[in-house]
Amino acid sequence: MAEKAANTVETKTAKAAETSKGLGIDDMAVFCKKKGFVFPSSEIYGGMAGFFDYGPLGTEMKNNLKQEWWRFHVQSRQDVLGIDGSIICNPKVWVASGHAEKFGDVLVEDLKTHERFRADVLIEEALRIHADGLSPEDLGKLIKENNVKSPKGNELSNPRQFNLMFTTNVGPVQSENSKAYLRAETAQIIFSEFKNVYETGRIKLPFGIAQMGRAFRNEIAPRHFLFRCREFEQMEIEYFVHPDKKDDCMFIEEVIEDKMNILSVDMQTKGQEEKNISVKQALDKKIIQSPWHAYWLAKELQWFARYGANPDNLRIRQHGKDELAHYSTDCWDLEYRFPWGWKELEGIADRSDFDLQQHIKHSKKDLSIYDEETKKKVVPHVVAEPSLGVDRSFLVFMFDAYDDDKERGNIVLRLHPKFAPYKAAVLPLVNKLESKARAVYDSIKEEMTCYYDKSGSIGRRYARQDEIGTPYCITIDFETLDNEEITIRDRDTTAQTRVKISDLKETMRKLINDEIKFSEL
Repeated sequence: MAEKAANTVETKTAKAAETSKGLGIDDMAVFCKKKGFVFPSSEIYGGMAGFFDYGPLGTEMKNNLKQEWWRFHVQSRQDVLGIDGSIICNPKVWVASGHAEKFGDVLVEDLKTHERFRADVLIEEALRIHADGLSPEDLGKLIKENNVKSPKGNELSNPRQFNLMFTTNVGPVQSENSKAYLRAETAQIIFSEFKNVYETGRIKLPFGIAQMGRAFRNEIAPRHFLFRCREFEQMEIEYFVHPDKKDDCMFIEEVIEDKMNILSVDMQTKGQEEKNISVKQALDKKIIQSPWHAYWLAKELQWFARYGANPDNLRIRQHGKDELAHYSTDCWDLEYRFPWGWKELEGIADRSDFDLQQHIKHSKKDLSIYDEETKKKVVPHVVAEPSLGVDRSFLVFMFDAYDDDKERGNIVLRLHPKFAPYKAAVLPLVNKLESKARAVYDSIKEEMTCYYDKSGSIGRRYARQDEIGTPYCITIDFETLDNEEITIRDRDTTAQTRVKISDLKETMRKLINDEIKFSEL
């Protein structure tokens, strides 16, 4: 378990981050609802904790996020294939993986109010130490020794395991034989379909299988808006390598000079802050043991930075022995500095051959593959498992884009154009120009998501688009009627330039794809 000193540093940096932006998670939830990004689910009936509905803007942004993740991780690579697995599958899958028996968190109960809480969260908040992954016995000891109480100051029950799997029944007759589960993660579908993907994908080791989709966990205490939900989406890769070639990463030179904020187990134990060092330094100093692990950590940081996340708010933290899953030899979390502290955004674990071996054992099917070099069958190892939450990623990009611009007097949501719900807004300067503005809107609406707005002053319309992240406003004025030129306004700088209507589609395409900068127009 990490020392108190490390967590004290974490608490200070979290407070500094919240102070600097002045935006807490509740503020973000209010903003998202007000602007149409995210709503509490079934709110007219009082809502339901841990469930949210994405509104018109949130749906567009979320789809854009997933599309860019898929493009970066699957479509632009030859070594990663995608699948789309079922949410409900044969329950034996979850027996083999261990989820049916022991997938859960440790629960404690307020003995007076009977409210239930995650024991590790209560301890972390009370003692400022890292408690995730501790056993019920260890958590109970910490509660007793430090006299930890419930949020209402009452005594707590002894900690006990609580399984997070949602159960359901399949078929018209409800019985033990019809019992099934909503999937708690997307990974197990990848493992159960491993052989089918390998045999039909015409691919050789090393290779990855990717999947995006919903997962369900009956969280004891969902909290922090989208951060911890009972229904959420994952974007995940299981990357398979030959068991005798776990250190042979042929892509490592692509990232070797990349810098990362790293917090190793040793640094946590000594109460040190994260250090910004290169991938090469991390491997040379054996801070990161596996080149594959280093490669995927760097690639995930690249993806976030590429689409506007602030690298200063991202770090990778190594799991201590008490956190490691029993099948994992090493695991690193990509963490983000949320307003309430550094928290996991993405886990990247070495799962060895545990999952495939479990499914071999329980299904009695051969999931090994033939290695042409050694002329032997092998069971591949998962050397890295980039597992990322869509909803948490959504929060990261929203937090880093949010800017309360005092000079303008309104919020500016500085989203990357690829993620923005609308790429452009078409605005007639006055109503008399609506016919021409509609023609411009119709000419580009099938190329990109656009918004048409004729209501209010032009300044107010600019502000409305700033607040929802629209990167470019296209204004039609009286000069447009004479010279067939429109004005494009840049959200981030408020700079404006004139462009021929005939060049508009191509200009917008280049701006959105980062092929040109606005200042180059």
